[in-house]
Amino acid sequence: MTGLAPAEKRREYLSVCPRFVELALFSLMTDHIVDPVEPNGHQAKFAIGQIVRHRFFSFRGVIFDVDPIFNNTEEWYQSIPPDKRPRKDQPFYHLLAENDETTYEAYVSEQNLLIDQSGKPCRHPWIDEMFGDRSDDCYGSPTYFTPN
Repeated sequence: MTGLAPAEKRREYLSVCPRFVELALFSLMTDHIVDPVEPNGHQAKFAIGQIVRHRFFSFRGVIFDVDPIFNNTEEWYQSIPPDKRPRKDQPFYHLLAENDETTYEAYVSEQNLLIDQSGKPCRHPWIDEMFGDRSDDCYGSPTYFTPN
């Protein structure tokens, strides 16, 4: 998304992540924070905008979407070694992720996430387009829903 005007960046992002748009618009229109709920009635442990890190691998990121249960391809799921494969019946989080070398998007099960306590901001280039200011371990409300 580098090199695009702000409106073009927003349009490109919105085309990539319609579920985030749906949740954010609902939150803005109803003045409620959306708390994803699992089918068994339990609330997701982490929230959109929260900074988390992977329990086993060296990456961290900002949550931008939550699936109440696994919602990716079977091919993706089977690519995980059986001894590391998470349960499907739990929330899975979409992250704007980073490691020491690069930024990317990640899809991670709740059991493999921990709150990031480093106090450092994330450097993913989409964060400024998607969220407001950061406080502690969380980024604020989406910023790109303002009319042009």
